[in-house]
Amino acid sequence: MARKQRPGSTPAIVALEKAGTAFSVHSYDHDPAVASYGTEAAEALGRDPAQVFKTLVAEVDGALTVAVVPVSGSLDLKALAAAVGGKRAAMADPAAAERTTGYVRGGISPLGQRRRLPTALDASAHSHATICVSAGRRGLEVELAPGDLAALTGAVVAPIARG
Repeated sequence: MARKQRPGSTPAIVALEKAGTAFSVHSYDHDPAVASYGTEAAEALGRDPAQVFKTLVAEVDGALTVAVVPVSGSLDLKALAAAVGGKRAAMADPAAAERTTGYVRGGISPLGQRRRLPTALDASAHSHATICVSAGRRGLEVELAPGDLAALTGAVVAPIARG
């Protein structure tokens, strides 16, 4: 039987609550005309873009893999492949990413995914006391300690971002 969520909650928030992890939720009005969801989040929340992280889904040697990188940079696919012990990486088909995670593009959270995927978190996350990641919906972010995010997702922490 499916677990009933309270209004405004997402699977990511439920996962954080269930784990007893300290976090805060930040919301903003998402503009559907904006294509850069991460940059929009950083600006709307008044945060340094290096502290707001985007969740990307890639394929490493054919297996879907999550990469969490600052919105101020981009994903280094070769570094991601190396971090998770693979040889080749490419961005995943958006429909496959949505279907597998249970979230829509621009709202994919590294937490509470329909199917837990291997995850890599950019090492720059540890230069901040807290970081923001999608809470599972466009216009909704969770702020938590990077160590907590890594522990909850089983993430490998490695330098996977450029710029």
